[in-house]
Amino acid sequence: AMGVLQALVGVSEKASRVARLFRGEEPLCQLLVAEKTGPDRNSRFQRDFKTLADVLIQEIIRHDLGQQFPELQGHIHGEESNEFTMGVAGDTVRVQVGSSARDTAATLRRLLEPHHEAAERLAEAAHRHVSLDDPNLAAVELSIPPQDLAIWIDPIDSTNEYIAGREDVVPVEGVAPAGLCSALVLIGAYDRHTGCPVLGVINEPFFHRDPETHRWQGRYHWGVVYGETRLCSLSPPSPRPSPRVVLSRAEGPAVRGALRPLCGEYLLFAAGAGYKMLCVILGLADAYVLSEGTSFAWDACAPHAILRAMGGGAVALEGALQARRRGDTGVPPQLTYNRPIDGALGAERWANRGGLVAYLHPQHLEAVLAAL
Repeated sequence: AMGVLQALVGVSEKASRVARLFRGEEPLCQLLVAEKTGPDRNSRFQRDFKTLADVLIQEIIRHDLGQQFPELQGHIHGEESNEFTMGVAGDTVRVQVGSSARDTAATLRRLLEPHHEAAERLAEAAHRHVSLDDPNLAAVELSIPPQDLAIWIDPIDSTNEYIAGREDVVPVEGVAPAGLCSALVLIGAYDRHTGCPVLGVINEPFFHRDPETHRWQGRYHWGVVYGETRLCSLSPPSPRPSPRVVLSRAEGPAVRGALRPLCGEYLLFAAGAGYKMLCVILGLADAYVLSEGTSFAWDACAPHAILRAMGGGAVALEGALQARRRGDTGVPPQLTYNRPIDGALGAERWANRGGLVAYLHPQHLEAVLAAL
């Protein structure tokens, strides 16, 4: 049987293919373009488009992993509900991947009326086998029992960037402030009992556009941290003397002001929690700081597993600062992914309420906490 890691990478590749298909770089009925007529129509359709792309990708991942590992069924969680409300009439369709492309196409035809060709193309992509030609990945042998795991899926992190689809954003020190490249597929597995992240896959569907064919090429990264095992598709970069920190544009003046003396001109800004954590993984930044509870279990689980595999991690900012004020100098506890917040509703149940700091080298975590 294929290992869980290989299965997560495989399904992330399928998800990326579908994300690209929705963007209509292939002649997929130009869904976005066809619907951009009146101003109301446009905003409504953009919202619907977001939901369908997200929901379909999430359900493909849920379907494929549940088929390969029946022990995971009921433990595969995602950002989106799979109920999709249609247009003006408000009919609700449950987005499900059927047992064949024909079944799936029938559901999608109802949603995409009258774009039948689009429905067929998406259904075909949902059921097409993905083969991974990756000897490093194939060589990884792990004995992680699937019944100990649960999954968090963020089908498209940075959905707004995905919809806007900007390709002309110029990176600053390698970090894209916005744009299509920050739209990622995130799949993380965590230990059901402890909540610790164990396996993470980040797929970048829009990594590079081939100048000849104009087709997008993606790439992926993975990490495993389980028992004594730490494996990663990337090697950790060596630490810089003073850290570069990446923030959200929405981050307040207090945090920016406190970090500026530490980073100088290397205070960087980007969209998407997943993308900012990826910047730390790739060594483009040394830490990602978020002071608000605006990230969620599904954004953080996959990148956190990769960071841990590389010797870094992700901690709650508020808890870490409280511990430092009390004089506790130990390593702050890592974020966990198995416990909803009591009394919260909807997505808020899974918010990382105390903010977060993602880091690769513990000394950079210390420098950031000291500055804050």
